[in-house]
This record gives sequence, structure tokens and C-alpha cells, in this order.
Amino acid sequence: MTGTQQPETRIASCPCGTVTLELAGKPIVAATCYCASCQTAGHAFEAAPGAPQVVGADGGTPYVLMRKDRLRWLSGSDRLSEHRLKPDSPTRRFVARCCNAPVALEFTKGHWLSVYSGRLAEAERPAAEMRTIVGDRPAGVELADDIPNYKSPSGKFMWRLLTAWAAMGFRAPPIEKTEGWTA
Repeated sequence: MTGTQQPETRIASCPCGTVTLELAGKPIVAATCYCASCQTAGHAFEAAPGAPQVVGADGGTPYVLMRKDRLRWLSGSDRLSEHRLKPDSPTRRFVARCCNAPVALEFTKGHWLSVYSGRLAEAERPAAEMRTIVGDRPAGVELADDIPNYKSPSGKFMWRLLTAWAAMGFRAPPIEKTEGWTA
């Protein structure tokens, strides 16, 4: 295989290692979200016994967005629960029941999966490139200007999603439920 480059891969896992997910290729974007939905869900998850921290002290939830066609559950997908803030919500979060750790968030109509950055080993975790929906951050929180801070999903963010979707042939493959998956 001379001259060919192997795709970049990362492994995301719950803290106890039961649930593992392979992420192949370059992420669409690494971002920190400050929306009220991510804060509400994150704080609820953190209240579960033994659950890891999800929301940062500044109100942000770091994610790595990956194309759905570049994901593969390696183990433990039968240990996932699906959580929605409202029954008709287009977003669902996958939580590992073994250790109460949120693993990923899916916009069900989209072509990407947002993996909680904390599920990646620190050495494999890409640094956030932007902060989004910062208008929802907690009162009194001042954000650094080390990366862009956007009040809504920016043109750059949307462009990255669009180019990834085009590269996928404008498909949005579903994340399939497996035996043992609970809603």
C-alpha cells in the first residue's frame, strides 16, 4: 500500500469502556455548543449516579461532529438508551446505561453524529474550532476570544455540514438501533 494514506481513526467510549464507537476520517468540525437544550440535557445526565461531567463551567458542551457513514459501533451498542428532551424532538442523545455517560447526540434528519468530546481520549480529542449559540450561555459568563464565538450556527459551521453532506452524495444514513437499545 505504498503511497496511500490510511484514514484517521479515533475511538470514543464511555468511561467504563463497555460502549465503544469507531470514528473514521477527519471530523466535520469540533465545536462547543451553548444552546439551552445541550445545557438542560447535560445537567440532567450529570445528576445520574456515577455520571461524568458533560457541561463545562462556562455552560458549553464540547462535541466532535462526524459523518454518519464514518461511524461503527464496536461494542456495547446494546447498552445504549435513547433520550429526547421532548417526545417529538428531532434530536436524540445516546447514553451508556453501564456508567450513565452520554456518548453522542444525533439530529435524526441530519447526516452527522455529534460525539461528546469527553468520550475521546485526551490525546485523540481535537480542540474546539468555534463556540456556537453562545447567546444561551449562563448569565455573567465571559468567553475568551481564542476561537470564534457565534450567537447562532455560523456560515462556516453550516458550510462544513453542507460539504460533508455533498461528499456523502446528499445521503443521511440512519443510526440503526440494536437489540437491547432502549428508548
